[in-house]
Amino acid sequence: MSGIPTRMVVHALVREDGTVAGGELYEVAALLGMTDQQVRLCVKRLVAEGRFTVEGRGRRAVLQLTGPGPGLPLVPEVEFVRHAYRQDRGLEPWDGVWHAFAFAVPESARSARDSLRDALTGLGAAPVQGGLYVTPNAIGPYVRAHAQELGLPEALSCLSTRDLTVGGTSDPRTLAERLWPLPEIAARYEGLRALAERPVGAEAAGPSAADGAAADGAVAGLAHAVALAAAFSEAMLPDPLLPPELLPQPWPGTTARAAASEAWARLEAAAPAPGPRLFRLYREALA
Repeated sequence: MSGIPTRMVVHALVREDGTVAGGELYEVAALLGMTDQQVRLCVKRLVAEGRFTVEGRGRRAVLQLTGPGPGLPLVPEVEFVRHAYRQDRGLEPWDGVWHAFAFAVPESARSARDSLRDALTGLGAAPVQGGLYVTPNAIGPYVRAHAQELGLPEALSCLSTRDLTVGGTSDPRTLAERLWPLPEIAARYEGLRALAERPVGAEAAGPSAADGAAADGAVAGLAHAVALAAAFSEAMLPDPLLPPELLPQPWPGTTARAAASEAWARLEAAAPAPGPRLFRLYREALA
């Protein structure tokens, strides 16, 4: 699988004791199509940033995470993932309420305005028109807290309503189709499902695969886990998590998340000990 950030591979292989084995890192990265040079440069940057220390060189090196760190980069928040699985199980029915947010911030506070906009879209709200966003999810507390942090509480207006019409459309499902790129979101989930159901090692794209050499089963499993984490994030992060009542049925997201959950269980059971903390993080998120 291409497009996986090298630093994500490093973080994904951190064990519970905060270490990363150099040999394991280089082998997994190779199966994912990365060169040794890419890995070396990434490790050098992470050390320069103070995120890791390193003892030894190359494949014999051992990286040590400095402090607890911010967690695995480019991975959805645990609360976000849990909400998605609760929706899949029918535990988060929609109450029919739309939540609207509007703000007017002067050009002199452009960076704060952009941050508030990014927070809204990151929480799944869709732009209706300039400075007005809407979502079926009750994200008000998060939005107001972010506005407070930015010093913009007076610039934000919040409204909840059961009567929403956009461009003459008031049907909830039609509004969802109009406001959110559902086909693009569904396509990402189809990719996740395909990867989750793929046999371990089938995604190998590195020199070992090209040479026809059989990858070690444990390393292939770790590479598959990293690829799965990347695909899960690629699908989940832009997903507004609309309630099932607003989505086409069957919804690919539900199927893909179920397949991912089963894949995580299989990969964790087959992982060498001590395995990366990646498995625990996803096990807790998917619980």
